Amino acid sequence: MNGGYQRMCEEFVLSNGVRVVAEYIPHFPSVSVGLWIGAGSMYETKEESGLSHFVEHMLFKSTKNRTTKEIAVEMDAIGGQVNAFTAKDCTCYYAKVIAEHLERAMSLLSDLLLNAKMDEAEFEKERGVILEEIAMCEDTPEDLVYDLLAEAYFGDHPLARPILGTQEQIASVSREALIAFRQKHYRPDNTVLAIAGQFDLEAFKAMAERDLGAWQATGHTEEPEAVDGCDGRLLCRKKDIEQVHICLAYPGVAQDDDDLYPLSVLNNLFGGGMSSRLFQHIREEMGAAYSVYSYPSSYANCGTMTIYAGTSPELAQPVIDALHDEIAKLLDGGITDEEFTMAKDQLKVSYVLGLESSSSRMSSIGRSKLLRGRAIDPQDVVRKIEAVTRADVERVIKRIFTQTCAGSVVGRDVDKLKVL
Repeated sequence: MNGGYQRMCEEFVLSNGVRVVAEYIPHFPSVSVGLWIGAGSMYETKEESGLSHFVEHMLFKSTKNRTTKEIAVEMDAIGGQVNAFTAKDCTCYYAKVIAEHLERAMSLLSDLLLNAKMDEAEFEKERGVILEEIAMCEDTPEDLVYDLLAEAYFGDHPLARPILGTQEQIASVSREALIAFRQKHYRPDNTVLAIAGQFDLEAFKAMAERDLGAWQATGHTEEPEAVDGCDGRLLCRKKDIEQVHICLAYPGVAQDDDDLYPLSVLNNLFGGGMSSRLFQHIREEMGAAYSVYSYPSSYANCGTMTIYAGTSPELAQPVIDALHDEIAKLLDGGITDEEFTMAKDQLKVSYVLGLESSSSRMSSIGRSKLLRGRAIDPQDVVRKIEAVTRADVERVIKRIFTQTCAGSVVGRDVDKLKVL
C-alpha cells in the first residue's frame, strides 16, 4: 500500500476450540480486545426473537465473581471503553484500553462471558429496560423505517426481524428460554477472540488460555437459508411527525461475493457522500431533503442495497420520483470516468484511514474471522479496490437496479404516496 501498512497478524486456536486472531501494531498506544460470538437475530427462531440482544444485556449484570456495581466500577477504573453490541449476524463484547490494562480487560470480559448469573431479579429489571428500548425505537422514525424495510424485503426470513425483538416477545419470554438460548449459541467453536494494538503475543496466548481455555459448551447454530431477491412489498406506518422517512432496498451481494468492491465504489458515487449523485441532486439542487444517502449491507449468503431520504410531507412524492430518476440515469447512462475515479479513491482512502485505530483493526479481523473464516488482509482489500474497473461498476449497476425492490415509509399521509 505504497509503503504503508505492514501486517503482523497471527491466528491460533485455544485448547477448547476458541479461534484467536491477533494483530500486533507496535506504534499504537492502545490495545483493543473483543469476544465475537456467532449469535444474532438472523440465527434466531421466531420464538427466540430478540434473545441475542437480551443475552448481551444480561452479561453486564452480576457474575459469580463481581456484583453489577463492581462490574461498572471496574469498567470505569480500566478507562478506555468496555461495551458490547448485537448485530443481525454476531454479538461482540469488547474493550479498548492502554496496554498495561489488557490483563484486567481480559479478566473482566472473560468473567462476563463465562460466569454471568442470569439472576431472576436482574432478568426482570432488564426486561423492562429492553421494552423501553423497543418503545424508543418506535418513537425514532429513522429506526422504525429500517425495521419496516427489513420486514418488507425479507418477509418470513430471520433477517426480517428486529434485533431488539418485539414488545410481545420480550414481555412474554422466560428466563429459562434466555438461558437455553445462551447455552445453544455461546460455545467455544462459535467464538472468536480478536486483539489488535500493542501487546506481548506470548503473554497474551497464556492469558487467553488461562481465562478461556477451560470453557466447555455444546450446542448448534443453524445457518439461515439464502435470500434470493424480494417480492416487492411496501410497508407504511402513519405517524403524525414533521418528516416523511423513505427507504428502498434492492438485492445486494453476499459478503464473499466478488462484486462487493464494485458495489462499494458504486455506493460512494451514488449516495455515499456529499459529492454523490443523490446528495447533489436531491439536497443541493432540489433543496428537498437534509438527509439522503445509500449504503450496502452484506451477510453470509445475501445482501441489500438501501436508499434513504427524509423530507417534508409536501415534498415526499417529488423526492421518491427523484430517487427513481437517479436510478434510471445510472441504468441508461452509466457513470463518468471522473466520478468513477473519485469514488474509487474515496473508498480506498476511507478504508486506509479506518486502519488507524486499534478498535477498527480488532473489529475488522474479529468479524471477518467469525463470519468468513479468515482475517482480512488490508493489503488484499486495497488491491481488490484498485482492481475495480468502470465496466465492473456498470455491470453491478445492472445487476442491482434491474431487480425488484422493497420499500418502507413512515410519516403523515404515507398511504397516498407512490413509492415502488
